[in-house]
Amino acid sequence: MNELVLERQWVLIREDLNVPISDGKVANNKRLRAALPTIEYALQRDARVVLLSHLGRPQEGLYDTKLSLEPVADELSEMLGRPVPLARDWLDGLDVAPGSVVLCENVRFEVGENKNDDRLARRIAALCDIYVMDAFGTAHREDASTYGVGWHAPIVCAGPLLVNEVEALERVLENLARPVVAIIGGSKISTKFEVLSSLASSVDELIVGGGIANTLLAAAGVNVGESVQEVQMRHLASQLLDGKFGDAIVPLPTDVVVGKSLDVEARGEIKWTADVVGGEMILDIGPDTALTYAERLGNAGTILWNGPVGVFECPEFAEGTRSVARAVAASKAFSIAGGGDTLAAIERFDVMDDISLVSTGGGALLEFFTGKKLPALEMLGARA
Repeated sequence: MNELVLERQWVLIREDLNVPISDGKVANNKRLRAALPTIEYALQRDARVVLLSHLGRPQEGLYDTKLSLEPVADELSEMLGRPVPLARDWLDGLDVAPGSVVLCENVRFEVGENKNDDRLARRIAALCDIYVMDAFGTAHREDASTYGVGWHAPIVCAGPLLVNEVEALERVLENLARPVVAIIGGSKISTKFEVLSSLASSVDELIVGGGIANTLLAAAGVNVGESVQEVQMRHLASQLLDGKFGDAIVPLPTDVVVGKSLDVEARGEIKWTADVVGGEMILDIGPDTALTYAERLGNAGTILWNGPVGVFECPEFAEGTRSVARAVAASKAFSIAGGGDTLAAIERFDVMDDISLVSTGGGALLEFFTGKKLPALEMLGARA
C-alpha cells in the first residue's frame, strides 16, 4: 500500500470493524483503533476512502437495525475528528470527495456475501481503483468482500495492519517455544472442532472453556445440568479427550461456578463438577480449576489464547476469565491473544500491556497458527 499512488483514487479498504455494541454505542473500540492508521494513511494522501466491514451474523437480504454499523460510523467520526457518513445503499455507487471517507453498511446484509457470489464480488470491485485487504480477522473466510473482490479489482494490496499481524505471527511460529498451551473458549464446539482437532496435534496442552468445556465434560460422563452444550458433538468430543487427534493434554474443570440464570440478580455457587445437578448451568470455572490452569500457564513457553472460560460479562461469573487473564499476563511465556471476546476481556482486566502479541483475529489466528492456508492471503499472494 505504501508504494501506491493514492491521490484522488477510489480506495476500498476491507477492515474488521466487528465490535461489540451496547445500548447503541461501541462497547470496545480496540479493533477500530487498530484499523485507524491504515484509514488515516489513505486520507492523508487525498484518497477517496470507502470502508467495508461486517457486524455480527445477520440474515442475508434483511436489514437489521441491531446489526447496523451506524454506531461504528459514529465512533470512527470521533476518533478521526471528521464526519464518517454511513451509506446504506452503496452497491450502486458512492459520492466521496478526495480526502474524505464513507463507511458502507454491514456487508453481510448483502445476498451472496457469505457464499462469495461472483456477481456481488464484481459489483464491489467496480467501486474502486484500489482494493486494500486489511482485515486479518476475516482472512480465513472466502467471502465476496474478503476474497472474491480481490480477483476483480484493478489493483489489489494488503493493508499495513494485516501485513504487521501476519509477519509477527510468522516470526513467532518460526521460533516456537515449548511447551505450547492453548486456551480456547466459546459456546459451540461444532464451530471450532476442526481447529481444536488441529491444535491437539500441534500444542502440548489444550485448555477449553465455556460451552466447549461443557460438551467435553458431558462426553466424559459428567452431568452438566442445563448448561450450554452440543449433544450431537459428544462422540467427537470423546475422541478429542482420548487423543485420537493428537497428544495434547486436555485438562477438564474440576470445579465450576453454577447459576440458575443470567439475570442481574443471579448468584453463583461453586461446586465440584461431579456435584452439578439438573436445573443448574455451568457459567464459569471454579477457583481450584483456575489455580490449576494458572500453574500450567506459568510453565508454558508459548500461550495461545482465544475466548473466555466463563460468562465474564456478568460480574458473578467473571472470576475464572479474570484469573486466566492474570495468569497469561504473569507468565514468562510468549503470549498471543485474539478474538473479539478475548480483546474485551484483556481490556476489562487491564492486562493489555502484558500480552506479547494481541491480534485482531480470532478464527483466523487459530487457523494460521495450525498452518491452514487462509483464502484472503492466498488471493493476495496470487494478485501480487
